[in-house]
Amino acid sequence: MNHIISFFNTMGSYLTPYLADISIAMIACALVMLGSDINRAVRAFLSGKHFLIRTGAFIGINAFGYGLLIVKASPILSSALRSIQPAFMLAIVFSTFIIIGAWAQKNRQV
Repeated sequence: MNHIISFFNTMGSYLTPYLADISIAMIACALVMLGSDINRAVRAFLSGKHFLIRTGAFIGINAFGYGLLIVKASPILSSALRSIQPAFMLAIVFSTFIIIGAWAQKNRQV
């Protein structure tokens, strides 16, 4: 059993230098899946409003909102992943991408 944990710790330590990029990818994938729901809710909220208000909200949410979320949340996620033991971090990274992939498959986004 110690050999297996040692193997996963070694594999997880290989991911450590790339955790910032992995965190960005995780958040971006989640936003891709949630983006249509967020945009639908904003569209319903802004229905009947002036064209310029709807356009400004669209630009604000898509360009600045999502971008700001990725830029500000990815270091927090990266820091959280760094604080976990490498074997568990590896499992969490793989599980997260598998769950997002299954979610995308279920919603016919793949």
